[in-house]
Order: sequence, then C-alpha cells, then structure tokens
Amino acid sequence: MEPMNQKKRIPIGIDDFERLVEDNYYFADKSLLIKELFDSGAAVTLIPRPRRFGKTLNMSMLRWFFEKSEKSKRYLFNGLKIEQYSDCMEHQGKYPVIWLTFKDVKTSAWEESYRLLRIQIMREFERHNYVRTLLFDAEKERFERIRQGKCDLADLMGSLLDLSIYLERAHKTKVIILIDEYDTPIHAGYSNGYYDEVINFMRSFMGSALKGNNALQWGVLTGILRVGKESVFSDMNNLRVCNVTTKAYADKFGFLEDEVIAMLHAFNLDAHIDIVRDWYDGYQSGGYKIYNPWSIVNLVDNNGRFQPYWVNTSSNALIKDLLKRCTPEMKEELEILITGGRVTKAVQENIIMADIEQNDEVLWNFLLFCGYLTFENYRLVKDTNYAELLIPNVEVGTTYKTTFSTWFSEGFGLRNYNKMLASLVAGNPSQFKKYFEQFCGESLSYFDTKGTEPERFYHALVLGMLASLMETHYVRSNRESGDGRYDVMVIPHDLSKPGAVIEFKAVDLDKKETLETAAKSAFKQIEKNKYEAELRALGLTRILKLGISFLGKESLCLTETV
Repeated sequence: MEPMNQKKRIPIGIDDFERLVEDNYYFADKSLLIKELFDSGAAVTLIPRPRRFGKTLNMSMLRWFFEKSEKSKRYLFNGLKIEQYSDCMEHQGKYPVIWLTFKDVKTSAWEESYRLLRIQIMREFERHNYVRTLLFDAEKERFERIRQGKCDLADLMGSLLDLSIYLERAHKTKVIILIDEYDTPIHAGYSNGYYDEVINFMRSFMGSALKGNNALQWGVLTGILRVGKESVFSDMNNLRVCNVTTKAYADKFGFLEDEVIAMLHAFNLDAHIDIVRDWYDGYQSGGYKIYNPWSIVNLVDNNGRFQPYWVNTSSNALIKDLLKRCTPEMKEELEILITGGRVTKAVQENIIMADIEQNDEVLWNFLLFCGYLTFENYRLVKDTNYAELLIPNVEVGTTYKTTFSTWFSEGFGLRNYNKMLASLVAGNPSQFKKYFEQFCGESLSYFDTKGTEPERFYHALVLGMLASLMETHYVRSNRESGDGRYDVMVIPHDLSKPGAVIEFKAVDLDKKETLETAAKSAFKQIEKNKYEAELRALGLTRILKLGISFLGKESLCLTETV
C-alpha cells in the first residue's frame, strides 16, 4: 500500500474496494454498512438507490470483508470505522461469497442480454472451479455446462441455487450472495421490448436461491427500483426492502455534508461549499440530506467546475419519452416543479414497469426512486404513505429544462422552435403566426394528440416555454387575471420588453365550430375577461394577444398587438 500521507487520488469510475484502498484513492468511510447488516438480522436485503450513488463500491466492500480467500484481506479495513466492533471483525474472511454485478447488462435484444448474463454467471462458476472435486457426476456435468457456457436456459435459471449448495458443501459454511444492480437488465428489457423474457429469467434465477435456500447465510441486492412483487420477488417473505424513504442504510449511500466538506478541504476547494450545496445536495435519504457522490467526485476532479455530471452519465431517453407522453394533469404539476414548487403524491414501494406509461402515480414514483425527484414530509395517512415531491437541486433541474426545451426539435427542428419563441418575446405577431402554425403541423402527433383533444401538446408547449424562457421571462399558466383565467401569460423580467397573453381553444365539432370560429372565440375570451390587466398593472406598454385554435394536427392563430 502507498503511504497514508501521500495525497489521495480521485476515484473516477473506481468501484472495486480492494483497488480503492491499495491504490490510495480518496473515499468516504462507509464500512459501518457491515455492522448495520449484522444488526438487521434480515435473510435477504434489497437496497434500491439511484444510479451512481455508490452501490457497486459498497457491495464490493461487503465482498472483500466477508469472503474467504487464500491471502487475508483484513488489512483493507485497517483504520476504518468497522474496526471498532470486534464482534463484526470476527466475521471478516469467514464466508464463501457469490458475487455478481449486472450493471453492464443493458442491451437492445434479449439474446444479447441473455448472453451477458450467462457470461457473468460463467465467470463466477470459473472463480469457484475448485468445488468440482466435491460434486457428484450429474452435478459435475451441470457445473461444467454452465462454466463453459454450454448450458441451456433451465441450467442457468437454477445456477445460483446450485452454486450456493456446492459452496456450502465445500466450505461447510453457509453462503453470502451479493447481486449488484439486479434490475439493470429489467430496465433494458422494458425499454427494448423483452421485458417478459428477462422478468421470467430473473424470477427463477434469484427466487430459487434467495427463497427457502438452506445454504444461504445472507443475501444482499442493490438496484434502482423494487420491481413489482408479483414479478420478481413473488412470495419472497424473507425480503427486507430499504429504499430512500426508510431509516435503514440511510447514511451509507451518497455523501453526507461533513463527508463533502472533508473531500473539498482535502483538494483545496473549501470556498465552493455554498454553490456545491445548491448544485448537488438536496436528496432526502431517511432522516439525512445527502449529496450525489458521482457529481462531487467529478467536481473535485475538474477542480471545482460546476456542470451536470450525474445527468450526463446516461441518455435519459426513457425519462424523456415517459415525460413526453404523460397526461396533461401531470404536465401541469411538472410546471409547478420546474418553477421551484412541490407536489404531494402517494409513495408506492413497488414499481411495475408495465404500468408506468398508463399510470401517472407509478411514473411519479419512478422519478422519485430513480433520483429525478426527492421527497419531504413523508407520512402515513390512514393506510397510504404520502410525501411532497420536488426537484432536489440545480443539477437535476437541468435535466427537466433540457428535456422540455428540446421536446420539439425532432419533428420541427430546434432552430425553428427557437425562432418561434424569439418572435413571441419580440412581440412580432406575423412571424409568430407563421412559425406556430408550421410548428403545430409538424409536432402535434409527436405528443400523442388525438382528434380534437390536444391537451398533451398544449401542456408540453407550456413546459417547453418555461424551460426555454425562464432565464428572461416569467411563464405562467391558468392564473387569475382581470375578470377570468388565461391559459398562458409570458411576462418579461425587463418590463420595457413586450409581454404576451395566449388563449388556447380546441375546436368543438358538436357545436359546428371551425378553426376560424374557435380562434375568434379564444380571442374574444382574452378581450372579454381583460386578460391583459395583469400586464398593464405591471407597467408593460406592449402586449401581444394570441387566440389559438386546434383541430387534430391543424391550428389557426389570430394575433393582435396592443
């Protein structure tokens, strides 16, 4: 090992605990995770956390602590907090361990996913190849088929149970099973159309080894979500789930404030703490506020340069697609979030992936447990848990702003979308009319509008305007003004600039409306209810009034500047 007084290295992408310690990388001491696991007494523990929150590193630490090895790994824990507990240290290096990580099993087809799963399992069988001498002939044949990758699906489904039985026989000690990022293949299956295949595999593979297995000492799983009980964890009554709303392991994943301050101090970045807090703090975990560790490590590596490190570690494609297709009601509440507000929702521990697109409540929980939202005021009301959901920090806020402001670029082109908004804020009605009507024809179907109900598109447009204009304008929707309610009001921070009031109206064919009559009706609504009253009261001298009608993919915009 390198001398302790040597300056620590920055652990970008280092998730192996042995390498972290031996190569003198900086890390926050989370070794009391081991004691908490002992104290819990749970047979199988699932700890869901957002990606890049230290799950793999912690699981690697558990592996190096518990696993029997020819050469002692006791030195890895010298000086760590767990050393204070002699009863725990007695267990160091005493168990056979099955260690699997599925964090890289994310492919576009089931055949590729199955191949990567098979390779991971093959490697673990190869690592424990020494048990073959204790196997019966049939067991040895099955072991070899799996080790060499010549097994069938049934062999692989039962392989975790088989290996645990073999290891207990070899060591005369019960086995610890560690499965890191168990749900990564499930997310990929949902996104790429092989959800049923991967669920069926994982249910058999994990269920047989973690439920009623007499060779099992403990099982620990990490992931992002608890995938619906009826899907993967069917009848697993020995499972303890410790998500971010529980007290268990609340301070063991993610950085606490004092851990962040210590790291900033170690790399001479102390002066940045207030901005660091705004950018990367704000996640609630049990009773703690925690920072995103990936972002802090990258911030230090980049000498204090602030940018969205965490949100840039994945394409966020699934999140963007789900948000695009959510209901108008959810889009209204997203407006509240992006402007710094919060919404109260029921918190559901189980996520059934197939329900996300049909059920906003499931989508809210998906965003929460994936780290795109956090919570406050978690409480039980009768038989349901509720919490206030909010965007945790500046970094995550950029995900929403980027998503909303670029929603329309696929069909319409970002350049033309920006031209449309520029004509709006410049108070140029003829240019806005031209771009808007073209924009609607090319973008309406992108938001699943049906018939004469373009609410999804309308609310997406408002969110896009919020994200694109919020640096220079206030964008308000469905607020009281004058004698009625307007749909959208755009108020410049610089009151010498023009403002805008927009009224939207869907064509009512039952009332024999046309695009023109509906647009006129929307325009009359602005005038009748004196919607410009609020802008006048603020001292604005130029106001753009827009009456806009929709019929399917067609639109008509009537404009006036006053």
